[in-house]
Amino acid sequence: MQGMMEECRIPGAEGGQDVVFRPGKLICIGRNYAKHAAELGNAVPTSPMIFLKPASALVANGGDVVIPEASSDVHHEVELVCLIGKAGANINRSDALNHVAGFAVGLDMTARDIQLKAKEKGHPWSVAKGFDTFAPLGDFVPSSSITDPQDLTIRLMINDQVRQEGHTGDMIFPVDELIAFASTIFTLLPGDLLYTGTPEGVSAVAPGDRMVAEVEGLPVLEMNVRSTAH
Repeated sequence: MQGMMEECRIPGAEGGQDVVFRPGKLICIGRNYAKHAAELGNAVPTSPMIFLKPASALVANGGDVVIPEASSDVHHEVELVCLIGKAGANINRSDALNHVAGFAVGLDMTARDIQLKAKEKGHPWSVAKGFDTFAPLGDFVPSSSITDPQDLTIRLMINDQVRQEGHTGDMIFPVDELIAFASTIFTLLPGDLLYTGTPEGVSAVAPGDRMVAEVEGLPVLEMNVRSTAH
């Protein structure tokens, strides 16, 4: 399977041993920035909108996003990603960030044409969101490296042109609230990943594009786009 990630690694402090997690659930948040909801003509949610991706969609920094034959309209969505390091259910919001082991930049790739057809029929988004390589993920930093996850600039460039630019302070539901809410539905386990939503500016990618995703204080995520025929 092309580039699938088998582990998430948190660098050890001062040359210490890295902490390694096996990826678990990919818990993704839709419409968590008001301007992104507006650009797609969607109402702003009153509680977090959750969908899931399979771990087989993960692909590491420097890999390829593969446009499937089933879609002709694949969009980029740059996101702050949290790695859960401590298990918990019904987590108090005040304790939520203590369950985060690390942060990274991620991309939630979406087959928009497939998603729109699913929405029209009231069907789930799993196909539109779950293709192999549709969850690019950068390298992690320890959670202690990020003082405030709600005070970070976030940006995506395609072929050196800025496509998305925002700020995590504009999230409708901040990271601690997302973790607390998700934990009332799923027991969060070490290795679970939380994709926290994307700012406005989403658009289609094409074979040959070079994506560079950035969140302040985190390692840059660089991905190439290609077709299945490559």
